[in-house]
Amino acid sequence: MDKTELICVGAIAGSFGVRGDVRVKSFCADPQAIASYGSLYTEDGSRNFSIKLIGVVAGGLSAHLGGIASKEEADSLRGIGLFAKRDRLPNLPADEFYHADLIGLSVQDTGGLVLGKVQAMHNHGAGDLVEIMGAGFKDGLLVPFTKEAVPLVDIKAGVMILDLPDEAEDDAL
Repeated sequence: MDKTELICVGAIAGSFGVRGDVRVKSFCADPQAIASYGSLYTEDGSRNFSIKLIGVVAGGLSAHLGGIASKEEADSLRGIGLFAKRDRLPNLPADEFYHADLIGLSVQDTGGLVLGKVQAMHNHGAGDLVEIMGAGFKDGLLVPFTKEAVPLVDIKAGVMILDLPDEAEDDAL
């Protein structure tokens, strides 16, 4: 299976109970939508699981994954990402993006100067951050993924435009 066919929709946070159920952290706008995309796959596509949601628990959802029957099996899956086939996911409005589609985009400032590439997307609870790697930066640059800081994303052209205040750009270099 081609890796571009899969989008990460959640991760297994650990086991839940003694019957092989798991705690799932959903990355979906509607957390329970994770169960509506059909089978979920590991990142390399080598394993797939049917998913049946059981309930809401601290830090996510409790779920039963097809083929997992013991606490030990569930424990062994901790930290595994859960991926859905792209064609099972909803089409997004023009101003929303799947993180997987942003990674690798060329990043330019508003004057057209190439700053680097999108290395990763992060969300630690306060909103999305875009991590940019480029030759001119001491370290990766983390920028809030907001309309103010990132006024334009053109997936087809492979470009993200970054509009940093001058003092922020000076600090990053």
